[in-house]
Amino acid sequence: MNLTGVLGHLKSLVAFDTQNPPRSLDASSPVFGWISETLGPDFVIDITDHGLGRVSMLAVRGRPSLLFNVHLDTVPVIEGSRFPPLEMTLDDGRIYGRGCCDIKGAAACLLEIAAGTDKPMAMLFTTDEEGASGCCVAEFVQTSQSKVFKQVVVAEPTDCLAVMSHRGYLSVKGEFSGESGHSSEPRALQDNALHKLSAWVTAAADQAAQLGNEGRRPCFNVGEVHGGIKSNIIADRANIHWSARLSPGDSNEEFLELMADLDSSDSARWHVPFSGPPLPTGGMGIEKAQTFVKENGIEAGPAVDFWTEASLFARAGIPAIVLGPGNIAQAHVLNEWVSQEQLQLALEIYAQLVNEHA
Repeated sequence: MNLTGVLGHLKSLVAFDTQNPPRSLDASSPVFGWISETLGPDFVIDITDHGLGRVSMLAVRGRPSLLFNVHLDTVPVIEGSRFPPLEMTLDDGRIYGRGCCDIKGAAACLLEIAAGTDKPMAMLFTTDEEGASGCCVAEFVQTSQSKVFKQVVVAEPTDCLAVMSHRGYLSVKGEFSGESGHSSEPRALQDNALHKLSAWVTAAADQAAQLGNEGRRPCFNVGEVHGGIKSNIIADRANIHWSARLSPGDSNEEFLELMADLDSSDSARWHVPFSGPPLPTGGMGIEKAQTFVKENGIEAGPAVDFWTEASLFARAGIPAIVLGPGNIAQAHVLNEWVSQEQLQLALEIYAQLVNEHA
């Protein structure tokens, strides 16, 4: 096992176009055939196609208790990058290419370890972490296959530190209803759907600020507002799309209930496109994850503000940590990169974990 092998795997992985959107993948996409061939016949491969480009690939050798989770999808390529985004480029100790940091670099490390040892090993590759309507991990933790694992390592970029706490991500769409009519009618003040929406936004922002003053700082953001027809018609519909990133230990469900109750007009209807809980989520702890980190001599890192699928495993009762090469500041950027040094460190940590949890 060496960095040269890692770079060889990473070169191949970056060349596969797995941008999300458009997430134009299915179970027959070449990337899965390549991974299966690279792993070889010792691994039992189970591919599940959930539709809409959402594919899970579970690769297991032997009966390991530790599962590595890696998503293969990337954010879209941004025009104007310094290096070809779907080609791996090595420049001054940095590896450039879309997904090399988030998180194909980690996948390349795991593939190199799988080739360099015959120890039991398990990896769950998914394709729906970037973008909306993800379901791969949420569906996997409901299966009997997931119950055999005692610990999960989600390989998002953390500078190879073990992260056990992070914010959640809650995406909510709402529609406020009103009663249309001529804007000269006095009832426009109370019957206008946009007025109702505006009153709710003011109350919601005040509520978020109050929680911040209490030491529970939620990242609350209204991203979209649409509604009405023209200025002299009372708006009968108004739509809003907002999001919140809650602190570790908070509950998305409780926060949504709190915010929904702020609608004094009782006219809003809410829909949740995505709810990723914080790590840990409300009422749950991280003691088992802390024990795993301590027993394996891994350096622990601070809580992070970005969301990961580790919280989905933890919510299902499977202890999870986040640990991968690179830094989140290097992901989703024009010239995405990861350092050779970080890949080498991830290779060593992952190999140690595989050896100790075979």
